[in-house]
Amino acid sequence: MIDIIKLLAALILGYLLGSLNTAVIVGNIYGTDIRSHGSKSAGLTNTLRVLGKSAAVLVLAGDILKGIIACMIGLYIGVYFYSGEAKECVSLLAAGAGAVIGHNWPVYFGFKGGKGALTAVAVLFMVDWVMALLCLGFFVIIVALTRYVSLGTICATVLFAVISFIPVFGNTLYFYIFACLMALMVVFRHTANIQRLLSGTENKLLF
Repeated sequence: MIDIIKLLAALILGYLLGSLNTAVIVGNIYGTDIRSHGSKSAGLTNTLRVLGKSAAVLVLAGDILKGIIACMIGLYIGVYFYSGEAKECVSLLAAGAGAVIGHNWPVYFGFKGGKGALTAVAVLFMVDWVMALLCLGFFVIIVALTRYVSLGTICATVLFAVISFIPVFGNTLYFYIFACLMALMVVFRHTANIQRLLSGTENKLLF
């Protein structure tokens, strides 16, 4: 039987950690509220455009690190689900999802955060590095061809949800729920980007 209390603890701890929005914190260090400039998104891409490479590197490291730490907390809590030969650390999934939710809607910053993509990538690598590598490769291809970071992010996240159902990966129902939740969150947070992509006004990444 799944330990609900431990799962809630993993989710809450992941959320509180994820709420430490690195872009907002780095922006404050630079004397800028990143949510008031550029695309007004508290994420890596907007930080790169507004504050430059040095600030973006700090955001990159912070967003990845909090996703990794959240998943390590989930692993430590150690709630597992067994289905046949499949074994799932459900508390890891809960903590990872919590970190992405916290990044998107941080309790410390008025629930106005980023789009959760970078933290989600770190979580995906902690959950299943093979699937994460496939999605990362797909992301790179899409961005290289179109120069739209948002399109690459959306496509890669949807791919993750789709391939999670392939039997060879041996996932359980909890993983399916996790994968679909992650995809829905990322797509929802990119609603404005989708509208700009459709209208041809989305910003392109300059190499």
